[in-house]
Amino acid sequence: MKLVVIGLGQCGCRIADEFANLNKIARAQRGIQIVSGAFAVNTDAADLSGLKHIKPDYQYRILIGGRKTNGHGVGKINELGAEIARSDGDKVIDSIRSVKSLFEADAFLLVASAGGGTGSGSIAIITKLVKDRWPDMPVYDCVVLPFEHEQETEERTIYNCATCLKAVNSVADAVFLVDNQRYVAKDFSLMNNLSKINSMIVSPFYNMLCAGEEKKQKYIGAKTLDAGDIMATISGWTVIGYGQSDVGRIRLPFEQNRNFIRKNMETNKGIQAMDAAIGDLSLGCNPADAGRALYLLTAPVKEMNMELVKELGDYVRDLCPQATIRSGDYPREKGNLDITLILSELKQVEKVRKYFERSTRYIPEVKKRREDASVSLKELEDAAKDVPSLLD
Repeated sequence: MKLVVIGLGQCGCRIADEFANLNKIARAQRGIQIVSGAFAVNTDAADLSGLKHIKPDYQYRILIGGRKTNGHGVGKINELGAEIARSDGDKVIDSIRSVKSLFEADAFLLVASAGGGTGSGSIAIITKLVKDRWPDMPVYDCVVLPFEHEQETEERTIYNCATCLKAVNSVADAVFLVDNQRYVAKDFSLMNNLSKINSMIVSPFYNMLCAGEEKKQKYIGAKTLDAGDIMATISGWTVIGYGQSDVGRIRLPFEQNRNFIRKNMETNKGIQAMDAAIGDLSLGCNPADAGRALYLLTAPVKEMNMELVKELGDYVRDLCPQATIRSGDYPREKGNLDITLILSELKQVEKVRKYFERSTRYIPEVKKRREDASVSLKELEDAAKDVPSLLD
């Protein structure tokens, strides 16, 4: 599956940059193209300059709102981000249109942080413009939810998240939800390892995108997972996870016991990888709430057998009893058994619901504060009315 990736705002641009790097890795390691074009869209010129992998010319690094922000961002005011996207959105569409490999793409993926200003405000606007211009291609959004410390110290973050999530859910064909806080738990320093966190957000997409683009016969699975399977699965609120097990050569003491012992161990390794994928989902959720699910088994061809495929299928069915389930295999890895898991059409997303609830409490509080501030300023002006002015 080939994507056109559009990053919006600081966070979105950095993740789009990681997708551009992932495409370089796919081309170098597997001879496969998985990103037809990667674009960075921002109101902050410095952030655009700091990217490493997206092409450096103005066609791919797009500065919007220059007259209103002077290239210095919108200061977490996502309404301003939305306004700029409405006025400068044509610049983004024109840049995408000029990419020669656009016709090869299967879908668009737009990425932004829900808690920021530029990305949070612009992602729904640009999503709608892209859908209007290319109505036959699916448009997916990937929305990154803020760290806990941002939510606790910056009230505006909750409001931005709620308005962003409501808007993207109304226009995108599917919304991948990514909780930044889940990656902090992996003991990476927040200050020094943001790039590592962004890489961890992107890496679960690797095998899934490569599988359907594989050209070498020996790496084409018995049940190929292609773009059609992925597009038929992804809808509404969506999460993605990735798990891995080491399947290095198993040494057995008795040759006559080799077959049934090895098969049992291979099956256990598969379940272990699936458990890891569930535990590593981009947002915590109840798998039983999924209306659609997809998993990809990536392993050395000798490690794949019907018993393993059946056990994995039964396991996912138990987890997602109401879901339509699709699966595929990709005989690629050496020494590892990998599982990529997507749960989509989620009926309940507790974290999103909490953003909506907290935002509805925040809005009247802000209104009251503004009213109180206006009263205080008026009282201050009245107290100064008899003081002579030096300007007269």
